[in-house]
Amino acid sequence: MPRRQIHVTGAAEAPLRAALRALRTELAIPEAFPPAVLAEAEAAAKAPRLPGHDATDIPFFTIDPPTSTDLDQAMHLARRADGGYRVHYAIADVAAFVAPGGAVDAEAHRRVLTLYFPDGRVPLHPAVLSEGAASLLPGEPRPALLWRIDLDAEGRRVATDVRRALVRSRAKLDYAGVQRQIDSGTAEEPLSLLKDIGRLREALETERGGISLNVPEQEIVELDSSYSLAYRAPLPADGWNAQISLLTGMAAADLMTAAGTGILRTLPTAPDGAVARLRRSAHALGVDWPHHVSYADVVRSADPTDPRQAAFLQECTTLLRGAGYTVFTDGSVPSPAVHAAVADEYTHCTAPLRRLVDRYAGELCVAAVAGREPPDWVRAALDALPREMAEGSRRANGIERESVDIVEAALLKERIGEIFDAYVIDVKEREPAVGTVHLDDPAVVARIEGGNSRLPLGEWLRVRLTQADPGRAKVLFAPA
Repeated sequence: MPRRQIHVTGAAEAPLRAALRALRTELAIPEAFPPAVLAEAEAAAKAPRLPGHDATDIPFFTIDPPTSTDLDQAMHLARRADGGYRVHYAIADVAAFVAPGGAVDAEAHRRVLTLYFPDGRVPLHPAVLSEGAASLLPGEPRPALLWRIDLDAEGRRVATDVRRALVRSRAKLDYAGVQRQIDSGTAEEPLSLLKDIGRLREALETERGGISLNVPEQEIVELDSSYSLAYRAPLPADGWNAQISLLTGMAAADLMTAAGTGILRTLPTAPDGAVARLRRSAHALGVDWPHHVSYADVVRSADPTDPRQAAFLQECTTLLRGAGYTVFTDGSVPSPAVHAAVADEYTHCTAPLRRLVDRYAGELCVAAVAGREPPDWVRAALDALPREMAEGSRRANGIERESVDIVEAALLKERIGEIFDAYVIDVKEREPAVGTVHLDDPAVVARIEGGNSRLPLGEWLRVRLTQADPGRAKVLFAPA
């Protein structure tokens, strides 16, 4: 599921980027890899465990941002004779390079996730693997977990298989280029089928009550020592591509539940209080949300190209914060086992270069299809994985919160003392003069405190900016 995406441009010595570098130091983020990890990764890159099955005849392609080199997934789409579709989805086989209990494995368990900052990322694995030997780069044979998922004419899954295979991508595509080809009618099969299958899967998502957040990317642009905020709305191709990953995660969950051993990505239904807060944000941003309309329906109707609705979609990511991982090993599937946003059982298995748990989920699925017990190293790690992933997610969420604070402070640092129109979206129960406001323009969410009376929850309020200093003081408002 999506995270809040913020991208910063500007000179490396600019105050905002300096504050982000200081944040990495403050949080003790391990950017450099220890020498033993690098040495083991270099050796593994030269001698991976290669699979016996050769699928290099399938003309795979990848779809990623133009500058990405850590390519986890490649796909090939085809029509079946019965009117349905066949999805081949290759996932980088990280286990072909990482020895259980080795230095690279231990470092991956320490890092857990690739961490994303507005001005860069801190990878889970050394670049020689994640951007080189294990990445599904075009023209290079690579070990992969090869999924074959057959769909009927309505896009419903009818058969699933996954095995180790050698694959070779033919092309590295980007979202904008894919969208242009599909819109202009110049895309040939298998690429043109991405739209057909993506739309069918989106319709099935709506039918089962699921929701995909089309969260826009925020870009902070430096202009003469001040900053402006812009949004990049996701393209339809982003969503169609995401549906292939969701399809695979749901297929993987079914394989594991049938086998009786697995790890699911779960999310409880959002509590009423969280939804009520989101309704207040919608009202503050002028997003129409009638009381009889569900959260899923209002999100589907939101236009990510509209700045206010884009800001609302950013706020919607708060309802995903209760997600976690649930392990089962005795044949009894836990209850509840559903991911509320997917509206079905689901697991993470398609991004092993960037997320630790995916390597284990992939191994569990390969074993399930082959009718074998999972490897001992997978079973031994399962019980600890939910805690490790939770700690890694807390670190990532903390980075996101701190980064947003720094970026918003940079955006407003020249406007201290100015008065803004805002909407009060939250008030502390024990401190009614302290709460959260959502600015009308720019779309900033920030703390408000001060004054002698209770903040008017759910109402407009004129507020004065009292502090904003990237890297030193978070954005703070007071009643005007």
